Amino acid sequence: MTKDYFLVIRGGINSTFQDFGRENLYHIGIPFSGAMDKRNYLIANKLAGNLTTDAVIEFAFQGPCLKYFGNKRNIVVTGNVNFKVIKEDYSEIQVKNYKTIEIDNGDVIDILNTKNSVYGYLSSNGGFEIDEVWGSYSTTTRAFVGPNGGKKLADNQKIFLKKSEEFSSRLLIYSDTKIEFIRVIEGTNYKYFSEESIKNFFSKEYFVTNLSDRMGMRLDGQKLKNLKNTNIKSEGLVKGTIQVPADGNPIILLSDHGTIGGYPKLAVVISADYDRLVQIPPGSKIRFEKVKLKDAENLYKLYIMETNNILNKILWIIK
Repeated sequence: MTKDYFLVIRGGINSTFQDFGRENLYHIGIPFSGAMDKRNYLIANKLAGNLTTDAVIEFAFQGPCLKYFGNKRNIVVTGNVNFKVIKEDYSEIQVKNYKTIEIDNGDVIDILNTKNSVYGYLSSNGGFEIDEVWGSYSTTTRAFVGPNGGKKLADNQKIFLKKSEEFSSRLLIYSDTKIEFIRVIEGTNYKYFSEESIKNFFSKEYFVTNLSDRMGMRLDGQKLKNLKNTNIKSEGLVKGTIQVPADGNPIILLSDHGTIGGYPKLAVVISADYDRLVQIPPGSKIRFEKVKLKDAENLYKLYIMETNNILNKILWIIK
């Protein structure tokens, strides 16, 4: 019996399989990885009728172009994404983000670009036929860990799919809210920095540079000066840590970050703001606001509650 599959016509800029992340391997230098924007990842799977732990294809800026071979099935694209579905007769069907789309043999899904954002997600009803690696479908390309040999999608490869289950079409009316500031708590080396540098960090704007990827986001703006050596004893890191190297420009560590580091750590982005942080494209302005640890914990609880409410608002479309 022939399995359904996608043929990759164009791999895209940074298209990888991701899930919720790989836990409990920090001690051997393997980061969590996982979907950068967890909320859009969860929505993609829920709309597709999959488990919330199933793998999706995450893409940055320009996504993949895939030709489908198989029986009818539903796909979903989440995020602020331009894409189209082209039939064998070269006609295009109407598509929409956050809505199931029925595809058939020979259809081409062309994910053109993300709009005023960075990451988008593609899920398929039934899921992708890939193997877990160390308990996760996440891909860490710098370490070559994960399905697909730990690599990005490549032109001309085949992506096999699990059997599609019949279910009604689904729709979510959703657009992500923007926030004026990215909120942070104090880092472990907060007191290493001068009062002037701390004041500048929270009062000045920074720009997201092109030197940003799944590992980290480099910022450009007011230089920050610490009162001690910029090279300190290496210690464990967490996602969202803001390090300041010798040049004074902050670096925000993202999902594929190294597990230890020796630059002073000024602050840590709160978990409730991480999804919005990673969707800020290069060239954009960013500002920071300090909150207390207790407030960060409460904001994360609110984020979880809001995410669950969003998932529960998914509508079933009766044909």
